[in-house]
Amino acid sequence: MARRALSVTVATFTATAALLVSGCGGGDGDSSPDDIKGAESGAGSASASASASAPVAAGQPDLSLPSDLKVQFDVTQPSDAQHAAALDNAKNYILALNHGITAQDAEDPAYEFYSLGNATKYAKEQIQAYLDGEWTATGTDSYYEAKTDDVGSSGGVLVTMCRDQSKFYGKNVKTNKIKYTEPSLDDYQEFRLLMKPPQASQKIWKVLQIEVQGRVKGCRR
Repeated sequence: MARRALSVTVATFTATAALLVSGCGGGDGDSSPDDIKGAESGAGSASASASASAPVAAGQPDLSLPSDLKVQFDVTQPSDAQHAAALDNAKNYILALNHGITAQDAEDPAYEFYSLGNATKYAKEQIQAYLDGEWTATGTDSYYEAKTDDVGSSGGVLVTMCRDQSKFYGKNVKTNKIKYTEPSLDDYQEFRLLMKPPQASQKIWKVLQIEVQGRVKGCRR
């Protein structure tokens, strides 16, 4: 989706984590849309990939994607059930973000289902940036080397994943022309997703805050 991060500062991310620990919820730090990847400027190990055939669980939004876009996760599922659930919905948030881009809908209910606060704002802005530039996404968006960590005594979980978008491109929605890019360090990012545990009315883990670090050498494969 983007070659340059980021939007959310470490200070904002840390402050939101503190709110989660204190049980205050919320979190709506400043963010701005990333540049569209491939577009002109300004416009035990288990693996799984999502495509147009992705199933929809009862009560969950559609996360299916066009046949020319794959979101691939090559991650190890945590043995801890809570961490595993947090990781699963961190992945669903990423799928939902891609679903909104390809559906060309900045109000897509999918990302709203899996997010709160700043993470909802971030997803909407990313999708809107694609819409404003008349772009959608194509290719393969890859995530790997996932880690999960407890956040204080709040029950929250921090999910960290590397991202490789060297085969992930922008496609003009009017001409279907794909903007290919040369592989570079710009393709490697680290995603940090602060997951809020299920509440009585919420029932599922949701992304409360997202931080994306660009040009991460440690994620380069």
